Amino acid sequence: MSFVPGQPVTAVVERIEIQKLRHENNLILGFSIGGGIDQDPGQNPYSEDKADKGIYVTRITPKGPADDAGLKVGDKIMQVNGWDMTMVTHDQARKKLTKKREDVVRLLVTRKALEKVVKQSMTTYPGPQCSGMTN
Repeated sequence: MSFVPGQPVTAVVERIEIQKLRHENNLILGFSIGGGIDQDPGQNPYSEDKADKGIYVTRITPKGPADDAGLKVGDKIMQVNGWDMTMVTHDQARKKLTKKREDVVRLLVTRKALEKVVKQSMTTYPGPQCSGMTN
């Protein structure tokens, strides 16, 4: 899941929609994040590539909004409500996720399990074969 900054990224993603839980004046998502371009990527236990400065889910509140939506610890957040999250600081990511006027957060995430399923399906069903016919 690593990439070169400024270059297109190819990733298998899942859409996750989280309905924020209203608690007094707060809107709760039920998860924590780690990472960002201003953080030490070597401290991120979820990235395979220790140069990866992406935003990762580090904690999920059991039975909270994120858990109910299917978010998993270790998910890499690629987009939040259409905003690219591949080259943001930790604080920028936090602010995009916690906007007060948004009751719903729509994420695009990638995870190792998604990539494994796609790779397995490609080996199980390799696609159409060429017949080798010529004129």
